[in-house]
Amino acid sequence: MGTATPLVYPGSVRPLPAAALTCLLALAAPVVAPAAPAAVPAQAGTQRDQRDQRDQRDRDRPTGFVQGTRKPQTSDGVVGPAPREVAPSLRGSARRTPVTTPVVPGVDVTTWDEATSRGPVHLSLLSVRWGTPGLSIDQVNSGPVAAVDTVSRMVARDGGVAGVNADFFDIGDTGAPLGVGRDRQRGLLHGRLDSWNSAFYVDRTGTPQIGPLPTVVRIKQRPQLRVDGFNSPSVLPGRIAAWTPAWGRTSGYRWTDGQRKRVRIVQVVKNKVKWTGTRLPRGTAFRGTLLVGRDAGAAQLRQFKRGMRLKLERRVPGQPQMAVTGNKFLLLDGTVTVVDDREMHPRTAVGIDRDTGTLLFLAVDGRSQASRGYTMVELAQKMMDLGAESALNLDGGGSTTMVARRAGSATLGVVNVPSDGAQRRVANGVSIQYRPR
Repeated sequence: MGTATPLVYPGSVRPLPAAALTCLLALAAPVVAPAAPAAVPAQAGTQRDQRDQRDQRDRDRPTGFVQGTRKPQTSDGVVGPAPREVAPSLRGSARRTPVTTPVVPGVDVTTWDEATSRGPVHLSLLSVRWGTPGLSIDQVNSGPVAAVDTVSRMVARDGGVAGVNADFFDIGDTGAPLGVGRDRQRGLLHGRLDSWNSAFYVDRTGTPQIGPLPTVVRIKQRPQLRVDGFNSPSVLPGRIAAWTPAWGRTSGYRWTDGQRKRVRIVQVVKNKVKWTGTRLPRGTAFRGTLLVGRDAGAAQLRQFKRGMRLKLERRVPGQPQMAVTGNKFLLLDGTVTVVDDREMHPRTAVGIDRDTGTLLFLAVDGRSQASRGYTMVELAQKMMDLGAESALNLDGGGSTTMVARRAGSATLGVVNVPSDGAQRRVANGVSIQYRPR
């Protein structure tokens, strides 16, 4: 696991796009590398507590991390500190000279510090001009859906030149992403029907988009039967979800958050029901597709008997080339869509500047004396200042990681300072690939 030291990029300094320069007004002082991050309190609680917290998070209910708080804004569930109270008329920031380093044609990394009225902030920006010949964007992961790895290892395995972390994930149990994931080579890997579908994706024409992206899972012989999850961390009470070999090995009652009664499983092999029962296998290799139901969902699965034909169809509307999800849209068509200005965290965001044809991946360091992090409103405003018309909040906290090739080298290094003190193993990420023609 690599250390979380900022990269020092030798070589020429190139100017930012005009839209970004309006945000990064240079001062005379040089960029100062952030100090080591403060220690992050370990997530507490038993495995049962963690399962309960995940179920609440999935259903958008307040959690029990701190009584009376909103649901966590990051996968690790840490409640962020409130920002310093400063009257809006007195808020402002002094920006130290940004340093921009080219990675490959069409890809640059810029780092800078800001001294704000709420405290210091360190920021890292990965700019990608998506029309550059040879550039492509993909989702990356560690292989099985229910597995985690560092961003640098995932991007390196994909042959990427830069990347960031992506989806929120089931950090307390399976490690699986909470939302939609589509890989260029492997296709649809996981998704949800009607939650966790705020997505960044590349559509079938190769154009980056930010918007809702549900996963549609349908049983051809029973189209009225609702299947809510596909390779998701768990099936919600009263619902049905499906798992395939892309998940990894079977997870047993972790799929039902520990519930053992009123559950049912149906195994489908080559479009026929091979087996059905009430005992969920754990740690075994997959064969075919598994449907799991809880409560009312389990009762619905009783209609399927061994030997019946059953074909599971799954798709993402519009057939995007790749997709990842976050929890909140920050901007849509130039309008700020978040209101939370009360909790600061390390943040990762992606935005689209259509005027310049540039993708903007921003990593905001936090949880340290050198960088306080951002609130959601501050993150949205910063993405707008950088030129984004639409933007999405990806997972933050200790997950916030940006990597890029070092100048003149094929080795990936960590650009920002992850708040855990080193790269966290996360569920997936976004990789920038460059294959010159």
